[in-house]
Amino acid sequence: MLALQGDFREHAHVLTELGAHVVLVRRPAELESVDGLVIPGGESSVIDKLSRMFGVAGPLRAAIAGGLPVYGTCAGLIMLADTVLDAIEGQESFGGLDVVVRRNAFGSQNQSFETELVIPELGEQPVHAAFIRGPVVESVGPAAKVLASLPDGRVVAVEQGSLLGTSFHPEITGEHRFHEYFLRKVRARAA
Repeated sequence: MLALQGDFREHAHVLTELGAHVVLVRRPAELESVDGLVIPGGESSVIDKLSRMFGVAGPLRAAIAGGLPVYGTCAGLIMLADTVLDAIEGQESFGGLDVVVRRNAFGSQNQSFETELVIPELGEQPVHAAFIRGPVVESVGPAAKVLASLPDGRVVAVEQGSLLGTSFHPEITGEHRFHEYFLRKVRARAA
């Protein structure tokens, strides 16, 4: 669990409930001890700055390139995107997902909303999704796969190999299937 900023505690709670051993990653040595990583929602520019300040950005980029399973929600999706639109001056992402994302695509905090999404990879039951100043995936490259879109076609969940990204926050709605899906990726790589 990347624990530099954002709602990492909520993710840690869900992962613990699902039986995972959670390590709060703030330094490169902690990153070396994990089999998978969740990058939480928060403020992507702050996560970027803190990851460089604590020396974890470079090692995390290398780990992603090496196949470390990583799940990013909201700001975490931004951090996994190869290209970020509307980034602040000097903002960098970790990359890895062959997508272009737009920060804060759903507007300000008071424009947050919840909806149901059909995601076949997670079963027949719709996924309850909460969007809070979330990004949207503007385009998906050939290496990435769309998992979910809104009725208007905007892409809000993607995966690419061991990487998973959502524009929304399943950790705050009691929706655990994305975390379960991610943990299957972690266990498969560890085995």
